[in-house]
Amino acid sequence: MLKELNDKKTTLREQSEESKNKRNDLNAQASILASKRNELNKRTKDLINEAQEFKKLRDENNENVKEQKAQRDEINAKANAVFAKADALRKDNNLGGPSIKDIRKDIDRLEFAQQTEVMTTSKERELVSKITELQKLYNSKKAEIDDNTELKTLLDEAQAIRDEASTFHTTLSEYAQKAQESHDRMIATFKEADTVRAESDIAHKEFVKVQEKADERHKKFIAAQKEIRDIDKEVRKLRKSETDSRKGSVRESAKKDAEDIFDKFKSGEKLTMEKLMTLQRSGLL
Repeated sequence: MLKELNDKKTTLREQSEESKNKRNDLNAQASILASKRNELNKRTKDLINEAQEFKKLRDENNENVKEQKAQRDEINAKANAVFAKADALRKDNNLGGPSIKDIRKDIDRLEFAQQTEVMTTSKERELVSKITELQKLYNSKKAEIDDNTELKTLLDEAQAIRDEASTFHTTLSEYAQKAQESHDRMIATFKEADTVRAESDIAHKEFVKVQEKADERHKKFIAAQKEIRDIDKEVRKLRKSETDSRKGSVRESAKKDAEDIFDKFKSGEKLTMEKLMTLQRSGLL
């Protein structure tokens, strides 16, 4: 019985050690995965904070765009009012037809085409003729305006206001560009955060799986240890029983020897010191 228990205990110790080593290996893997997951979570958080900063910059620049647009539109409205006065003055002075500004635009457009486009000789002559006609019309209009001090003053005033509005438009465009850049970077950063978060989720799932396996091994280790302790208790009981049995046999043999000696003593036989001591220990004397 004792041999069977000891053999079983040896097997359990081997199983317990195997479970313990496997548990420790799995816990080490789980620790690595937990660290990876935590690093990815931190990276995700940092990216979200970064994206929020880009969002803040975008919103600030969009507000600046609104402010600049409002000021530009307000100034343009003033310029348009002055241009309207100038148009009314032209009509009153029979100065109709296209404005000098529109004529200048047409001249510039045709001259650019002449310089950049490949055309036949007849086509080029026709283009040069148009440019010449527009140049004459431009000079005529300019002379009319120069002769009309009031009209010239209105047009100069309107152009000055329009130039002022142009500065606000330039600033507006700059803010709009910054807002777009911040928006693009915000979107890109949020996407990166989503990617890193997905990696973190994968690492967490792997961590949970490995941790569950480690917990299973730990339970097996604990169960084996408990069974070993139960066997130790059983072995101690068996050994105590054997010891008590041996002691009982010794006492029974000693009692029988003492009774034999006592019977001989009663029959008149002389006792040695050793036999006398045996009788004293047995309680018969």
